Amino acid sequence: MTRHPMGAAFCLAIGLTTAVAAPLHADFDADSYPAYETCALCHGLSGQSRLDRFPHLAGQNPAYIQAQLAAFLSGIRRNDGGQMSSIVTELAPEDLPVVIEWFAQQDPPPASDPPDSDLGQTLTAAAGCLGCHEVDSDGAVPYLSAQHAGYLSKQMRDFRDGRRDHGAFAEMHQEIFSGMDTGIDEIAAYLASLERPE
Repeated sequence: MTRHPMGAAFCLAIGLTTAVAAPLHADFDADSYPAYETCALCHGLSGQSRLDRFPHLAGQNPAYIQAQLAAFLSGIRRNDGGQMSSIVTELAPEDLPVVIEWFAQQDPPPASDPPDSDLGQTLTAAAGCLGCHEVDSDGAVPYLSAQHAGYLSKQMRDFRDGRRDHGAFAEMHQEIFSGMDTGIDEIAAYLASLERPE
């Protein structure tokens, strides 16, 4: 018996449609992945981000990470586009200590090359930045050393312009950076060149 070529094509099409329509059962289980991988897309798995719009979290003060997560969750800290406020809601309360410990225990990021000028060091001393942000600071104070200079510059300008207005020291930062422009970049470059402690 001769088979019609259109009949074979029809059977093939039906078979493919059935295969596509059948439910797919992958072995992927999102719950089996550690919570910090949610943060890794922007901040890097080891806490060293590739883009300066996302801060390095590696070796950061755990109390500071905890305070910022709480601020994003409560809505008192906002960022451009609300990405962090959205992402942190994906983390269960029991995930937060895991995320904090993971990033705080990673090796700190490398410092950038020292700036050519000493102006940043002079301005940093005048602003008193390291008086609170030095390596042995207590409380929820971030390390600024070895951070992206671009990130630091933006945060200082956000404080200056009132866009970052949460926290007990927002007004102090606003006053420190008031009227400062290029000096902010000098401070950021100097801080980025400092080694973060292990």
